[in-house]
Amino acid sequence: MLLETGQPFDEVDIAGDPQLEAAYREWLPVVEIDGERAFVYFVDPAAFRRKIAAQS
Repeated sequence: MLLETGQPFDEVDIAGDPQLEAAYREWLPVVEIDGERAFVYFVDPAAFRRKIAAQS
């Protein structure tokens, strides 16, 4: 889904980073757009596309 948008993104593996694990473990999966939490637990594809389109 993310690749098809053509938008650049960073994928972050939190494993082994105690600070990131403490901040995000209970929220996985979590998606942030421009530093703001956009989705937790579940990513609705239509809502994701709308949010990405709004950033363009």
